[in-house]
Amino acid sequence: MKRKIIKIDEEKCNGCGACAAACHEGAIGMIDGKAKLLKDDYCDGLGDCLPACPTGAITFEEREAAPYDEKAVILNKLEKAGVPCSCPGTAAKTITRDRDNVTYTSGKKTEEKSCDCKGKEDKDILPCGCPGSNSKSIQREEEYREEGIEVRSELRQWPVQIKLVPVNAPYFAGANLLVAADCAPFAYGDFHRKFMKNKITLIGCPKLDMIDYSEKLTEIIKNNTIKSVTVVRMEVPCCGGLENAVKKALMASGKFLPWQIVTISSDGRILD
Repeated sequence: MKRKIIKIDEEKCNGCGACAAACHEGAIGMIDGKAKLLKDDYCDGLGDCLPACPTGAITFEEREAAPYDEKAVILNKLEKAGVPCSCPGTAAKTITRDRDNVTYTSGKKTEEKSCDCKGKEDKDILPCGCPGSNSKSIQREEEYREEGIEVRSELRQWPVQIKLVPVNAPYFAGANLLVAADCAPFAYGDFHRKFMKNKITLIGCPKLDMIDYSEKLTEIIKNNTIKSVTVVRMEVPCCGGLENAVKKALMASGKFLPWQIVTISSDGRILD
């Protein structure tokens, strides 16, 4: 439908965040230091953000846009407030696990993955030209598990998506927090044992979610007794958004916590 909706001029935007704070519907977020209209259906077209902008970067335009979705806005507000929605898949729960001994045998195997699109991008799916989206083959040598020995999950809570997790979930009490790119567990084979063990795990992809995680992460760190924060990101540039969100959240929380950044290569190596 064609309706009145806000337009943000990024060149005029100074990144102050006043418009995001003034938007009661949560339609505006800060991404890479600039205000962005996150979702058309969150914008009611009333323009509470306009007078808050000190540089005049926000104006109205009339264009094709999704209709205002009040129900979605309310659910988003509840989520940010830490109130789980009615979906049973988002209900917060702590997972307790029996610890079995898992042994590894010494051995090597070679694996090669290939595809028809090696060396080029699929323009129908990945039009952005991001180097992290390039197709490539990966050849590796790795240890194999002894047949019949199960490697157990180290996940200690549910949900795990940053967007879905309640900010005041009980499992955050005294937690060592792991904030990971959602590609990382697939790239690094021993991710559960190496990174997730004894931690509360949150995952996200700033490129696909198109939101600024820093606000929610700030609330989690500020309102809970978090002991430490570990960020596991991929080497691709778009993963910098996840790292920056955690850094912003740590600063905004006013707490001084031990933290570290670990970078995983696309072929599954720890780079730093």
